[in-house]
Amino acid sequence: MAEDLGSLLGQLLGGSPENSAGRLLASLLSTLGSGGGQSLSGLLKELREGGLSEQARSWVGTGPNEPLAGPQIAQALPYQVLEAVARQLGLSPEQAADQLAQVLPVAVDKLTPDGRVPEGSLEDLIKQYL
Repeated sequence: MAEDLGSLLGQLLGGSPENSAGRLLASLLSTLGSGGGQSLSGLLKELREGGLSEQARSWVGTGPNEPLAGPQIAQALPYQVLEAVARQLGLSPEQAADQLAQVLPVAVDKLTPDGRVPEGSLEDLIKQYL
């Protein structure tokens, strides 16, 4: 499942199915778990609760996306989640946070082109936009 999602996310982000950004996001989503983490709304909820409400709102909205830095991701996500994502991809937690800071705004923006968070599984949403 995570590999399929990673492939779809890689394609969504404009790369090949093997795109490391797609694998990174898929790893994050699977690590967050099935308790809502594999949906776009679940991911956004986690980020909002971690203090990234304004940034997440900008990515969903139709205006410019607010940038994000690795340390912000490191503060917003539980450390054990970031550590698990990093371990799965052979990165340090800091490297994983920096990379997530680059790809999250783009991915969320592409999945919310009309300024609202669609319902459904992340996999189904990505397939709609490809």
